[in-house]
Amino acid sequence: MTTGHRPPGIFRRTAGAVAAGALALAGVIALPAAPAQADTTTKGDVIANLWEWNWNSVASECTNILGPAGYGAVQVAPPSESLKQSDYYWWDVYQPYSYTLNSRFGTAAQFASMISACHTAGVKVYTDAVINHTAAQSGTGYDGTTITNKYDTPDWDPSDYHTSADCPTSDLTIQDYSNLTQVQNCELLGLPDLKTGADNVRSGLAAFLNKQIALGVDGFRVDSAKHIPATDMAAIVAKLNTTTSGAAPYVFDEVYPGSTPQPSDYYGSGDVLDFTYASKLKSAFQGNVSDLSSIESSGILPAANSVSFVTNHDTERNGLHMSYKDGDTYKLANLFELAYKWSTPTVYASWEWTQSDQAPPNSSGFVTDTDCSSGSWYCLDRDTGVVGMVAWHNAVDSAAVSNWQTMSSSVIGFGRSGAGFFALNNGTSGATYTFTTGMADGTYKNVVDGGATTVTVSGGSASITIPAKSAVAFYNSSYTCTVGCGDAGGSSGDTVSATFNEYASTTSGTNVYVVGSVSALGGWDTSKAIQLSSSGYPIWSGEVSVPVNTSFTYKYIKKDSSGNVTWESNANRAAATTTSAVSLNNSWNVANADATDVTFNEYATTTWGTNVYVVGSIASLGSWNTSDAIPLSSESYPTWSKLVIVPKSTAFTYKYLKKDSSGNVTWESGTNRSYTTGTSSGYTTSDTWK
Repeated sequence: MTTGHRPPGIFRRTAGAVAAGALALAGVIALPAAPAQADTTTKGDVIANLWEWNWNSVASECTNILGPAGYGAVQVAPPSESLKQSDYYWWDVYQPYSYTLNSRFGTAAQFASMISACHTAGVKVYTDAVINHTAAQSGTGYDGTTITNKYDTPDWDPSDYHTSADCPTSDLTIQDYSNLTQVQNCELLGLPDLKTGADNVRSGLAAFLNKQIALGVDGFRVDSAKHIPATDMAAIVAKLNTTTSGAAPYVFDEVYPGSTPQPSDYYGSGDVLDFTYASKLKSAFQGNVSDLSSIESSGILPAANSVSFVTNHDTERNGLHMSYKDGDTYKLANLFELAYKWSTPTVYASWEWTQSDQAPPNSSGFVTDTDCSSGSWYCLDRDTGVVGMVAWHNAVDSAAVSNWQTMSSSVIGFGRSGAGFFALNNGTSGATYTFTTGMADGTYKNVVDGGATTVTVSGGSASITIPAKSAVAFYNSSYTCTVGCGDAGGSSGDTVSATFNEYASTTSGTNVYVVGSVSALGGWDTSKAIQLSSSGYPIWSGEVSVPVNTSFTYKYIKKDSSGNVTWESNANRAAATTTSAVSLNNSWNVANADATDVTFNEYATTTWGTNVYVVGSIASLGSWNTSDAIPLSSESYPTWSKLVIVPKSTAFTYKYLKKDSSGNVTWESGTNRSYTTGTSSGYTTSDTWK
């Protein structure tokens, strides 16, 4: 790959670089600063992805956690002004309104101050660059910009976008994701597609990124890079200035899986986020971790050209990868990522959610300060084990993997050529094995628990007891925990996330709750029942932390505005937890014993703001009432999907419809579709809009 793509090590920012950023903010063009001094004691390439944290919170985390822990960089949200719509959904920020740096995360001054604080802590700053498109929806942005024509923005004119001369589809949207021309010249979900082949567009995008570089930004995660031709991407990168440290900006591209284009097409302009790596981790940690012995030959991207991750904001929501809802299994996957020698690793930290579109914690849309103790945020970056493994990762540096040992399908261990040793246990009970460590004899502190326990190596071997769903790692007998010592960060401890999804139609003023036999569900006290969110109506959803390895019973109730309670008429429902997250899908008055599930899959293209629903002849499909139709998920667009609980051995008819942002309904044409369930589970439809 070309020089400058790999992120250089952790650094301490010079006073000259700080001054350059201040001048740039004031509108003065600053010369590149002299190269900053490198801290040669650490590798410092671990990226903390603090997704949609506001600027003040990122600055604080850099100062108090990331810098002392040895993180090399922080990845932050898109800093430009974006759409501000009434629900304040997280995806607002991927609809740019203008390239001003006043956003829902803070002002331009706060953005510059955050960069300075992170640099002072020795942490580089990478921003999320949304340069493929602008906003699909008209309205007002977070800095007051008003857009009435999506092809006419403060930065772009209609001639700066791809038109029917470039895109062969009738509505200018991508309809065939295997067609390279459509993928790169048509609109993703109706988002106006910038004509990145034009030099003036390339120069305008580079100017936007260079404005950030002048403030001290060190690199960019390029959103939707697969929708930008690789030659265009390379041309834009070629126009970027050096950073205030004197280095080339580090660029890594989002190339979402698909038949075309391929990740390797983009190696000329930067590294590529490795979705396959995250998929392999999910498969192993939800199956046999022994499979990780062959991860390098499993189809993942080359280490020299990729950035690894366990999950991101898209894939934790669409189920492609793991998420915090997987509890300790998810954390363990992150520990492995930091332990195994491969590509640049990332650690993802964001907020907890029950609906895929859910907004981050906010005040009138503006993201509020991150509070890692509130239960609203999942701050994995400061978890004791993760912080310990960042130190371990930095210490072993580039030492090769050695002494791989597979003790069982759930227990593996490996060294890093005498620089460190790591072993994990993905099982549900503790395990003790004797490992060949390759380490010098001595007593070492376990970095995963902050040094609370030790391991003694004798003759190069050690008998190690690994707790369930945990790991043991050591590298230096003088290791001392720096930050996050004893902090569970995002870990749920002895609880696990249970997400309750209940189909229930209601009248105005009536809400749906879940109540059950454990105290977390109110102990059958309806006054302590957990209220579910109606944001996905008629699916009511909520996430509750319940004890691990516990059986419980539960039921749904409705409460009207006067507090009157209506219980479901079916028998109590039963569930049991392990150490992984659980999702419980139900339908009002359909007993678990009498229920089965049908996953409806509908191929349908739409414009932004229009969604697809399924409605049918039975109560759990809305009884043909369009207001009670079930919204399908667009996560695998243009296929819309949803698992729906329906009665067993039942014949019904159904149909799909579309609703726009104003609530206008469009039915598909043709006769009603029909389906009959049996006595098993896991039924699936595969339909196409007609």
